[in-house]
Amino acid sequence: MISSPMLPDPIALAQALIRADSVTPAPAMVFTVLAAALEPLGFAIDRFVTGEAPDGPVENMLATRAGTGRHLAFAGHLDVVPPGEGWTGSPWSGEVRGDMLFGRGAVDMKGAIAAFVAAIARAPRTAPLSLTITGDEEGPAIFGTRALIDRMADRGLAPDYIIVGEPTSATRLGDTIKIGRRGSVNIWIDVPGRQGHVAYPHLADNPITRLIAALAEIEAIVLDTGNQWFQPSNIEVTDLTVGNPAHNVIPARAAARLSIRFNDEQRGEALVEYIAAIVARHAPAATVTASISGEAFLTEPGPLSTLMSDAIAAHTGMVPDLSTTGGTSDARFLSRLCPTIEFGLVNATMHQVDEAVAVADLESLTVIYADVIARVARL
Repeated sequence: MISSPMLPDPIALAQALIRADSVTPAPAMVFTVLAAALEPLGFAIDRFVTGEAPDGPVENMLATRAGTGRHLAFAGHLDVVPPGEGWTGSPWSGEVRGDMLFGRGAVDMKGAIAAFVAAIARAPRTAPLSLTITGDEEGPAIFGTRALIDRMADRGLAPDYIIVGEPTSATRLGDTIKIGRRGSVNIWIDVPGRQGHVAYPHLADNPITRLIAALAEIEAIVLDTGNQWFQPSNIEVTDLTVGNPAHNVIPARAAARLSIRFNDEQRGEALVEYIAAIVARHAPAATVTASISGEAFLTEPGPLSTLMSDAIAAHTGMVPDLSTTGGTSDARFLSRLCPTIEFGLVNATMHQVDEAVAVADLESLTVIYADVIARVARL
């Protein structure tokens, strides 16, 4: 690998990104910081804003550098969740205390973005590279990565491999690579009834009774038992709402919300239809609405996961687990383009107060990413 005192420092860049407050949707300043780091490395920067309220506008960045051979893309997000109360110091300080770098986004995922930029400068400049960076992954994710995918299509950019820099490591850097994720769907059930006095139930229609019967049937469902790469799909009731202030009144409506995390044996639309049919049997007048956040996806073990695993093993001595656990990420969109995996920092403090990354892990991640870039260039 190339070495020079002028190469970007992943610690300093991570600090600069953290200090640019970017609660979702990320404002322009944090993109300016990243662009300033990429331009000296020969990248053409395409910043664009898309979408309208309530889910926009959102700024995104597509940074590209030409080359020959396989096109490797790195995907990430500069927006962060709100910091919350109780931090030791400012959540935007980017302060190093002892061997840890603190700040909102240190782990999820400004640290990984900084490491990848620093890695680019340390790897051979041969293969084409791109970075797809959104300002809306932690929010609605309507005008973020999906808009970047459209932008890439408009420009005829077609990566061969994509690495998403989400914090996938569980207890030690390099212990886990994500090769897929379960899908996610939220379902809202609204059951109308007829309000009345509890002493005269024959003159009313209690929506709670109908809703509970439907939820009991739904709760008994076993969608599947999992498979080689995925844990079982699960349905959870995440909200029940009646809002009845009177003890002697049968309410006029009752509502519930479900969240389903499903593996690649299921499809979001089919699950919505399944739930709607159950609800209709118990409450024919009910309405069922749904939002499918993403389908399950799997990148079968192959060249990309092997390259990453070999690079991790070379620099940590560990053979990483290939996993599909955890919540959704923007890989659910990117996986439609080409083989996509996720690999990044230890996720122990993401979204928490005093989010922090080990300085040594940032430096090691830079080395691993640089090794992967070099391995792809040799294909």
